[in-house]
Amino acid sequence: MHSSGRWPNRVFAASAPAQRKRGWKSLHGQRSARERAESMGEVASGILSATGLEALTLLYGLAAVLAGAYLKGYTGFGASMFWMTSLSLALPPLQVVPMVLMFEVVTSVTLLPQIWRDVRWRSIALLLLGTWAATPVGIHVLTRLPAAPVRIALAITVLVAAVLILRGFALSKEPGRTATVGVGLMAGVLNGSMGIVGPPAILFYFSSPIGVAAGRASIIAYFIGTDSVGAAMFAAQGLIDASVLWRTAVFLPVLVAGVVAGNRGFVRTDPESFKRTAILVLMA
Repeated sequence: MHSSGRWPNRVFAASAPAQRKRGWKSLHGQRSARERAESMGEVASGILSATGLEALTLLYGLAAVLAGAYLKGYTGFGASMFWMTSLSLALPPLQVVPMVLMFEVVTSVTLLPQIWRDVRWRSIALLLLGTWAATPVGIHVLTRLPAAPVRIALAITVLVAAVLILRGFALSKEPGRTATVGVGLMAGVLNGSMGIVGPPAILFYFSSPIGVAAGRASIIAYFIGTDSVGAAMFAAQGLIDASVLWRTAVFLPVLVAGVVAGNRGFVRTDPESFKRTAILVLMA
């Protein structure tokens, strides 16, 4: 009887260390979770402080950047126009333009290994010659003149040209040197004034007989030359500060993820369907 009466006490005595150990682990787990939450909160606070953005603005920016990156990966263009329109709703255009230029460089370089063999390097060299020469003029327009007249003229020109291409207009041969440099000059003015270099080059390549894959590849490679120089010019004029660099760095992961996903979509698309989609994107 005595031994059976002492049995529960023995069980309790034996289990007490285990219970204390479990309690310590539970308390330690709660502390670890709380510490992780506090650490994440500090990181988030640091990101918001470095970028100068509020939480909702940052989330909106991440969504807009991801969508534009997918568009860039699929069509090879269109992201600048999308980013300028969407991000300018939350940030001043003078801050958005250099960010967009850097976004374009990152996404184009990401795609370069996949499109290298299809690029028409000779025409790109002529386009870049005109674009680099005219980009400072565009920056002057951005800092001195209202953007509305430039936007209206651009919209009308792009709409007319896109409708012509959709209705079957195409060049019988690739344009000569003078015409190609002229297209580059038009692109340079737009590049500096609005961070949008694409429309003249896009219409140039999609109206030529080189084919969809070569046109898309050449547009992507062309953006590397135009936007890298454009970003350097903005930096030289002190228009890229620490907050712009921090924002670009924060958006980098979604940029890469979006452009990779978009490129996979292009690989599975019929060329004619792609061309119609690309022109409709340009018109939008």
